[in-house]
Amino acid sequence: MSSSAVHSLWTTTAEGKLDKIPAPHIEYAQLAPTLIVVGAAVIGVLVEAFVPRRARYVTQVFLSVVALAAAFAAVVGLAAGGYGTTKAHIAAMGAVAVDGPALFLQGTILLASIVAVFTFAERRLDPETHGNRVDSFAAQAASVPGSDSEKSALKAGFTTTEVFPLALFAVSGMLVFPAANDLLTLFVALEVFSLPLYLLCALARRKRLMSQEAAVKYFLLGAFSSAFLLFGIALLYGYAGSVSYATIADVVSGSVQNVDPALAGTMGNDALLLIGGAMLLMGLLFKVGAVPFHMWTPDVYQGAPTPVTGFMAAATKVAAFGALLRLLYVVLPGMSWDWRPVMWGVAIITMLGGAVVAITQTDIKRLLAYSSIAHAGFILAGVIATNADGISSVLFYLGAYSFVTIGAFAVVTLVRDAGGEATHLSKWAGLGRRSPLVAAVFAVFLLAFAGIPLTSGFSGKFAVFKAAAEGGAGALVVVGVISSAVAAFFYIRVIVLMFFSEPKADGPTVAVPSPLTMTTIGVGVAVTLVLGVAPQYFLDLAHHASVFVR
Repeated sequence: MSSSAVHSLWTTTAEGKLDKIPAPHIEYAQLAPTLIVVGAAVIGVLVEAFVPRRARYVTQVFLSVVALAAAFAAVVGLAAGGYGTTKAHIAAMGAVAVDGPALFLQGTILLASIVAVFTFAERRLDPETHGNRVDSFAAQAASVPGSDSEKSALKAGFTTTEVFPLALFAVSGMLVFPAANDLLTLFVALEVFSLPLYLLCALARRKRLMSQEAAVKYFLLGAFSSAFLLFGIALLYGYAGSVSYATIADVVSGSVQNVDPALAGTMGNDALLLIGGAMLLMGLLFKVGAVPFHMWTPDVYQGAPTPVTGFMAAATKVAAFGALLRLLYVVLPGMSWDWRPVMWGVAIITMLGGAVVAITQTDIKRLLAYSSIAHAGFILAGVIATNADGISSVLFYLGAYSFVTIGAFAVVTLVRDAGGEATHLSKWAGLGRRSPLVAAVFAVFLLAFAGIPLTSGFSGKFAVFKAAAEGGAGALVVVGVISSAVAAFFYIRVIVLMFFSEPKADGPTVAVPSPLTMTTIGVGVAVTLVLGVAPQYFLDLAHHASVFVR
């Protein structure tokens, strides 16, 4: 057979195929929030390469805040255009859902990220070194702790401004995660927001080795959970012959029409569905920080730079719960008899485990880490409700919780001694006498975590428990109330320690922050009180945004 004949065969087949490859149809306007943040992150990387070192900090902070604010404006524009309700649909050729829960969670993530970036940019807390103001991050991330290169970087006044583009990349992944409408998009989004977080955890200026240890633990356990997630995706693909949420849901409910003959053998094999679904849940519960997948949380929260801990604790939870809700309510509603008992068990051990272990903690960051585990259990109670109120109560709780968390970690950055942040609880004794305002603000956040009335924590817990009770999970609510009471004990204990014990002579001082951290803490207090005193508007907003597009 001559080469020309082979060539003509090849061209004919190629021509025949070319007619059938459709051009992708992407709705750029509806993906605008994510695209703005990704674009800004890429520009941030270029800023690191081309802008002189002196000007980088201001440029990066400005770029990050403007990008996050513009993305939030885009989310509001989409919601106002009806994309959360009547025009909700699947965009980007089936990869991303634009609907109420997606827009609500994206808005929450963006607002929380703006206030978190303010804490990243804080430069007045540490004393000046060599005449330069310093932030919470290592002078030169690549230098070995204690080495000569680190000392010379400190002397030269270097700063790690790469934290801003890293944070933006993390936010862009978090925006896609709750909106992902197929399993591959879900996995890519998970990696896009996890990898920058692994790096950010390792960048603390003080306690470098502890910070690097935290990052390694987070990376290893995170890689482990990603492997579970990926294996679950493979099994679900084998079960349904598709990675699309809608197709998998159809196969689960048995309403699929045209079956690919190549997949007919494995399709509908329930073992694949159950094992694959369980592995997907494990991957997501790891990100949420639910027991028994919570082992990384206390170590990472304690070791990471405190601004990163606040950002991670708030934004990652919002994104992960959004993805969990979509998975359970869109892909596996036909399996609720199978997953509800499992989630019952996880929610109960998470609520009790987080609350009981927190009592024994002596470090304020570890205490807040265990408190975040207990809160994951409370939110899971709303997930288990399997009704419309369940979705709206979880959305409301996530919005309320994220601002309290970032505010609380911002207060932790203010209490300092010679070694940096004073996170040991004994150092906080008598803080209310030394600086009553800071102690009072922290007390407000602790009361909100405890779910005391007139704070956002009470409104959130009430909504979640009410939805769970209506969804037939009354016993779960009883356990939730008991663990709330246990949790209230250690929050109140910290308040008593601050206001009713004698301050030590060599105790820590409270640093005076710049307006950036003041804004973060002020926003946290304002949101906590507004959502506690007048939550109805926001509950209605969450209710309107609680319908998933299928």
